[in-house]
Amino acid sequence: MSEPRQTALLVLEGHIIDSLILPQVMDMVMDEGGNFTVEELRVGQHKNDTSYCRIQVAASTAERLDRIVKRARELGAAVAEEAPATLEAIPKAGVFPEGFYSTSNLPTLVLLDGSWVTVERQEMDCAIAVDEKAGRAWCIAFSQAQPGMRVVVGHQGVRVMPLERSRQVELFSFMTSGVSIEKPKKRLISEIAGQMKQIRKDGGRILVVGGPAIIHTGSGRYLSRLIELGFVQVLFAGNALAAHDIEAALYGTSLGINLESGLPIESGHEHHMRAINRVRAAGSIQAMVESGQLTSGVMKAALDHGVEVVLGGSVRDDGPLPDVITDVIEAQERMRAALPDVRMALMLSTMLHSIATGNLLPAAVHTVCVDMNPAVVTKLADRGSWQSIGLVTDVDSFLRELVLALEAG
Repeated sequence: MSEPRQTALLVLEGHIIDSLILPQVMDMVMDEGGNFTVEELRVGQHKNDTSYCRIQVAASTAERLDRIVKRARELGAAVAEEAPATLEAIPKAGVFPEGFYSTSNLPTLVLLDGSWVTVERQEMDCAIAVDEKAGRAWCIAFSQAQPGMRVVVGHQGVRVMPLERSRQVELFSFMTSGVSIEKPKKRLISEIAGQMKQIRKDGGRILVVGGPAIIHTGSGRYLSRLIELGFVQVLFAGNALAAHDIEAALYGTSLGINLESGLPIESGHEHHMRAINRVRAAGSIQAMVESGQLTSGVMKAALDHGVEVVLGGSVRDDGPLPDVITDVIEAQERMRAALPDVRMALMLSTMLHSIATGNLLPAAVHTVCVDMNPAVVTKLADRGSWQSIGLVTDVDSFLRELVLALEAG
């Protein structure tokens, strides 16, 4: 006599076929040792039509079925008859209750008092805090957890909404898969420029996450031009980008290398330290600009054009500059506060800041990662920022081509 089967009824809605959500769910069920029966399938007949599928999944044990249902939720399926989310109180500051729901960067809903509520401030690797009286839910990091707050535990009453393939920007959507040095860069950069123009037209904001290679390669002038053209509203970087940018403005060098001739300058290795000292003496980068000591460069352009700048420090920093935030938790909070309305992130030649930023971004933000090292681009995707475009190329070529595309009108 065969064992009784444990079953659950799942529902999928949206562009579930061309976005491969339905076949992914089916494959997952079989990989987990279960099976499925499609009870109803309605396929959209036109490009903008959505599809609907009701699918019964079965497994030999309750534990196996729970695992299947959990993974199906992560792929965007919903349980047909859903119970409200389970909440537990935070036991002490900085600690979530055991079994808390750990978020992804995908849009998420929770079922509260019979209504599906959109989770605010969507971010991966967080818990979901809930205010039942206000009917609100939002993501919180460990550093934001305080006693008295209630968070979601388990997967009951949680619905994840996978992003569907864009129907307007086919190239952008297509290029998010895989990392290759053989991608059609000029065409792709033109497509990125078109997206940036549309974002600015719609009132959205664009974030640049930059590493010091932007300055070392002499492409700081192109980043400054992007800022002047109004295509950068937020800039995340570390001590190094700002320090070498100011070094370049004061001495014409970066890491002691003359940016015009490409030759090392005698005692040039001291220049970035002397630049840091000048800023520290002035009190801030803003003070240097106001006093007329800093007349060019990325940091001056950012200050002149109202760009929101967050400089997050690290243990290896020289100085650092007085504008650098040395408390990493404070830096994270400042970065989070700068992200509302950001629709695109350009991550340029910086592994640590790119990964840190990717962890904070919802999946709906178009992300472009540019680096000469394929491992940087791959690592960003592996960390969960699967929506990113990976371009393995030098940052100077990318920024020069991007500025040309934007200036072309």
